[in-house]
Amino acid sequence: MIFVKKLKRFDIILIGFLLFASLVLFTLFGTIKRKGKRVVIKQNDTVVYSGLLSKDGEVSLKRNTVKIENGVVFMKSADCKNQICVKTGKISKSGETIICLPNKVIVEIE
Repeated sequence: MIFVKKLKRFDIILIGFLLFASLVLFTLFGTIKRKGKRVVIKQNDTVVYSGLLSKDGEVSLKRNTVKIENGVVFMKSADCKNQICVKTGKISKSGETIICLPNKVIVEIE
C-alpha cells in the first residue's frame, strides 16, 4: 500500500520561500564581480602575455591583436572567419574571458 502525504499550507510556503531565497542569492552572487587586476593571454595553452590591467598597451600575436586601455581589454583584430572574439567586446571584471577558437587564443582577467 502506497502512502502519499498531502502537502500542507506551511510546506508550500516553505518551499516557495526557499526557491525565492535561492533565486535572490544566485542573482546576487552571479552579478557581483570584482574589478580584475591582471590580464593573461594564452595561445595554444601557453602564456604569451601577463600584465597589469592598468597598463595600456597592445599585444600582437600571429593572427590576433589584443588591446589594453583604460582598465579594459578587447580583441582589436583577428583573421578568423566569424569574428566572434572581436564582437565579444570589452572585458574588465575578474573571471571574464575572450576566446578565439580558430586561433586558439584565450584572454582572461584575473
